[in-house]
This record gives sequence, C-alpha cells and structure tokens, in this order.
Amino acid sequence: MAASEPPVVLPTLDRLGVTSVPSDVDAQKVAKLWLDSFAQQVASNNIDGILSHIVSDGWWRDMLALTWEFRTFHGHAKIRKFLEDRLAHAKLSAFKLTSAKLETPYPDLAWILAGFDFETEIGLGSGYFRLIPTADGQWTGFTFYTNLEEIKGHEEKTGPRRNFKPNHGRWLDERERERQFVDGDPTVLVIGAGQSGLDVAARLKLLDVPTLVVEKNKRIGDQWRYRYQALCLHDPVWYDHMPYIPFPSSWPVYTPAHKLAGWLENFAEAMELNVWTSSTVTKAEQDANNEWNVTVEKADGTTRVFHVKHLISAIGLGGNNPNIPDIPGREEFQGQVLHSIYHNTAKDHIGKKVVIVGACTSAHDIAADYVNHGVDVTMYQRESTYVMTTKEGGPRIFGKLWWEGAYPPDIADRVDASMPIWVNEQIGKRTTLEIAEADKELLDGLKRVGFRTSLGHEGGGFFALTRRRGGGYYLDVGASQMIIDGKIKIKNDSIIKRYTKTGFEFEDGSTIDADVILFATGFASPVISLARIFGDELASRVKPVWNLNDEGELRTAWRDSGVPNFWFMMGNLAWCRFHSKHLALQIKAQELGLFPGNEARYV
Repeated sequence: MAASEPPVVLPTLDRLGVTSVPSDVDAQKVAKLWLDSFAQQVASNNIDGILSHIVSDGWWRDMLALTWEFRTFHGHAKIRKFLEDRLAHAKLSAFKLTSAKLETPYPDLAWILAGFDFETEIGLGSGYFRLIPTADGQWTGFTFYTNLEEIKGHEEKTGPRRNFKPNHGRWLDERERERQFVDGDPTVLVIGAGQSGLDVAARLKLLDVPTLVVEKNKRIGDQWRYRYQALCLHDPVWYDHMPYIPFPSSWPVYTPAHKLAGWLENFAEAMELNVWTSSTVTKAEQDANNEWNVTVEKADGTTRVFHVKHLISAIGLGGNNPNIPDIPGREEFQGQVLHSIYHNTAKDHIGKKVVIVGACTSAHDIAADYVNHGVDVTMYQRESTYVMTTKEGGPRIFGKLWWEGAYPPDIADRVDASMPIWVNEQIGKRTTLEIAEADKELLDGLKRVGFRTSLGHEGGGFFALTRRRGGGYYLDVGASQMIIDGKIKIKNDSIIKRYTKTGFEFEDGSTIDADVILFATGFASPVISLARIFGDELASRVKPVWNLNDEGELRTAWRDSGVPNFWFMMGNLAWCRFHSKHLALQIKAQELGLFPGNEARYV
C-alpha cells in the first residue's frame, strides 16, 4: 500500500512575509557566507547551530553519504534525530562552494540554489542547498542534499585514473579471457543487459568489481529491437544519456527503439563490459554467507555454476511478465489474443479489425501504427489517462534541467535529486496545470469524443505517475489527434464482461467485434521471474518494489531488497544513469568492508 502523503507547504513569498527579492542579489556571496557558517557548526558537532541555519519546516535529503540509504527528513525534530544518530559518525568536512545562482521558478517562489563538495570519513560527496529569503532581509536554508560520489582511494577509473599503459597485440586475448572468466568467478552477476544492467555493469567495471551480465537474447539490445516496430522514446535525448558516453550532438530528440538497441550494443563494446548473450540464469541459491551459487545455461545447453557475492536483477519493473486481465470466456474467442510485448507491426494485421485493451503509451503508439496502415482499430479505455503533448509538456517538465543548453546530465540529475520528492511534486502540480492550459484545445477535443483524461496522481502529472506506477500516461506525439478525428475509435462506457466468439461483451450488454485483441496492459511483478530462479521462499522475502514510502523515496530499487546481497537495478534511462552509481558504490563499499550490509543502513 502506498504511503500517505504529508502536507507540504511551499515557501511562497507571501508566506515568508517577503514582498520581493532583488534580482541583483549576490548569490555567490550569500551562499558562501551561509555554507561557511553552516560548516563551522558541523565541525563543532553543534546540532542546535546547524538547525539555526535551516527553516523549521526545512528538509534534508541524503543518498548514502550519512545513511547508506535514501532518506528524507522533514522538519527540525526529524533532522535533529538524524543528526544525533549520524553526524559524529560521518565526520563531515572540507565543505567547498562550487556554484550559486538565484532561481525564481514562479513569481511567488525564489531561492538561491548552491552546489558544494564535501568529505566524509570514507568518501567524497557533493550536494546542493536552497536558501529562501526571510522577512528581515536575510537568507536561511530550505533544502539540504548530501550525496556520496566516491570512496576515498577507490575512485572511478576515469580521467587521470584511466589506464595509461600501452597494449601491443594482447588486448583481444585479454578481453576474451576476461569476458569468459577463465581465471575465476565474477564478484557480481547481473541478470539482463538492457540499459539498467549495462549501466550498473559499467559503474562496477570502473570501480574494479568483476561483473558478468547474463542476457537471454541473442544480441544486446534485442529487448528494444524486437518490441513493436513503432516504438520510440517519448522523453527527450537530454534526459536519456547513458553514463560515460553521451549521445552524439546530432542524435534525434526522440530515439527510435531500433536505434537505441544499436547504441546499447555499442555501449557494451566501448565500455568493455562482460556480457554473455543467448544465456539464461536457471537457478540461484544463497549459501550460509549470503553469497550465491548461480547456474547459467548457454544456447548450446552447456552450463556453468558461478559463485558470486552479489546478484542484481536488471529485468525491468515488470520483469517482462505480461499483465493480461483474467476475463471469462477466452476459449470461446476465435480470433488472435496477444500482449503488446509480442506485437511486431501493424502490417501483421492489415485487413483485420483490432481492439486494443489499454489507453496509455503502448496502446497509443500501436493504435497510431494501425491507423497509418489502414487497420480498423478501437482502443478500450479502462481508466482515465494523463495526456500531455511533447511539444508543450516537454520543455516545461524537462527544460530547466535536461534540455539543449541546460545542465550536463550528471549535474541535472543531482539538482533534481536535491529537491525532496514531496516538495518537487507540489511544484509539479503547478507545472501540470500550465501544461494542461497550453494543451487545452487538444484536451477539450479528447473530452468531446469521450476519451477520459486526468491530471495524474493528485494533479501531479507525468512524474507523479512514473514514480508510483511507471505508467498511466501518454506523452502525445500525434495519436491524440487521431482519436479526436475518429481514426482511433474509443470504447470506455462499460466494463468488459466476457469474451464472445467474435470479440467482447460488456456489462451493459453492448458488444464489439474483433479479429485481434491486443492487451497493452503493462507488466506484472519482477518477483514472478525471480521466484522461478531462486524459489518462492527467497522471493517472498523481497520487499515491495516501486511507489513511494512515507518519506517520498522510491521503495527498494537500488538499495536493500529485503534479501542480503540481492539488488534491483531498474528505471528509465535517466534514473538508471544516476542510481547505477549508488548501487555500485554500495557493493564496492561492502567489498572493502566499509559497509557491512543492511544492518549498517540508517532506517
């Protein structure tokens, strides 16, 4: 069950008793004075002094640096308890301001956003804070964010730490020997070579953690290559870069699935990742030391058992387990039934009548493809859908961070993370209303033809739905107009009762005929796949994955799964880029003995 959401009040100028903020404020000076004074209180372990720098309903968000967890603390009481428990142990030091600027996201909101670097006893960190104006002309802390970046002495092997040695004639043999793990077993085994598996493998590689990625498909990228041909990313290129190797500056804003598949293959080769394709993990057993014996079967039927310390599931939020509603009468229907994961192209159904069950991204993409190939298609909508156009919505939700001329993606990720999710979603509600107003003509047209739209979870739009469901939306690139024009027909006035020989019967007695019924109804849990690999007992110990906990943090992904040394790596391209480093740092720290495991987390 989802956590109840706390009341969050934005620091509007009228609430702060501030009439206006001078646009020429010296943000660098204000931020430096505040950080220097804050750092003095930290050095003295003066918790009262630290709290005096933060407004009473302020926020502190930490990713691994002090807690080995993702935690968000709201208000002085919770921040105080957190600092009493963790401040002295972390030994924060070496605070250094790296950036500062005044931001006015709305006329009634203003803050100074400042970046900084710092150190802990074992690591190097980065962070951001926001200072809000006070009625007496001063500035005080509103949000404070600390993020672990590196482990001292074990930094990523990039830049000046890359390999400087020449390699004449040995590289091919060395790479093949490494890839086949001739000289020993990996420390980490990753199931799945999509963006999540490759990202975390690349992070681990540069931390000197031997890692094998096992992929059931014949080629890296096949999970994108063999989805429906009309598949194209609906979020923009600036949001979707992978770590270390950004897309070229000529890359299209919206990436076709087949193009992304090729990029994943090239990424694995360039990063020298150890990937076994056409291979399947058939069994994983955990021993008394919480390490794993993992059986991998190759295409030729040969097997190898690896003894690894860590096992990572990178098979997606739904684990590629199609979610098909259980509707009575399936055996009576004389047409074809399939899930979107098995659909290839509208060309397969030319001359037939198709009903798509579902009304979010995949349903829209596939329906538009049918229209473009002259296929009669009806979309059955079970619940309302959040719709925004990429034209109006894209610049508003991505533009300040992930857009042409904005931040580099690594910086954008951290600026975004520095705003606690509960606060971010309050601002997101404003943005959602702005987008809806800009899209008013389209949304009115959809309403006119009976297509049900919403503003997402509690009016939070795209990101609020992504964090909770990983779906429930459509970022419009043209299919909505096809609905308005009647080219994609809509049925949503009654619940499906049962299959008939020729289609569906509904609760109100109406029927619809179809030669093909296609379910674009998402995916079930990854735990279904995991139970097949390591049994029901271990699978039952896995904690709920995704949605938000009571602090506004995404549940379970990238951290403690409930099963020691078993991890989930999942998310869209942006979240995989960012959080793959968090997962890799936890494993590296554990291997170094700096982080003894889940008992060391501050939860």
